[in-house]
Amino acid sequence: MASDRQSRTITASEPAEPPPLGAALAFLAMLPIAAGAVYLWIGSEAQSFLTVNLTLLWAAAILTFLAGVRRGVSFRQPGGPTLTQLVTMLWLFGLGFAAIVETVWAYTLTATVLAISGFVSLAILDPIAARNGEAPLFFASLRPIQMGIPIVALIALGAYVWQSPLFG
Repeated sequence: MASDRQSRTITASEPAEPPPLGAALAFLAMLPIAAGAVYLWIGSEAQSFLTVNLTLLWAAAILTFLAGVRRGVSFRQPGGPTLTQLVTMLWLFGLGFAAIVETVWAYTLTATVLAISGFVSLAILDPIAARNGEAPLFFASLRPIQMGIPIVALIALGAYVWQSPLFG
């Protein structure tokens, strides 16, 4: 029999709704993406290059962070991480890292598409993972709404980049 130092049993109860502070922080993290996209359309064109780059770098940083969240959740998976959890984590990290590289290399439209792909993936995959017990239950209700913010904002950013002569 294993000693207490070699294993332990954890019994937990998960709420279906996100904790208030957790929900607030989840949406707060999306605000710089939305603010960047809005500023592009109403702010100074002189600041657009900086705004696009900072917005895309923030979006990519959030994707890589959320890849780490998925990996962290997998540590508590009974029997160890599932293949789905590992593939999802690598997918999100890869998209985030590639978006960083594309932003640095000034391929802003490519970076935008990569970031949108990551946030769409989260909006679809996290509710599935929650239903399968591979992510917190509240991800099923939180992620589609939360990810809607960067998806819409990055589409607006992409439209700006597409039509702007500064990013041609």
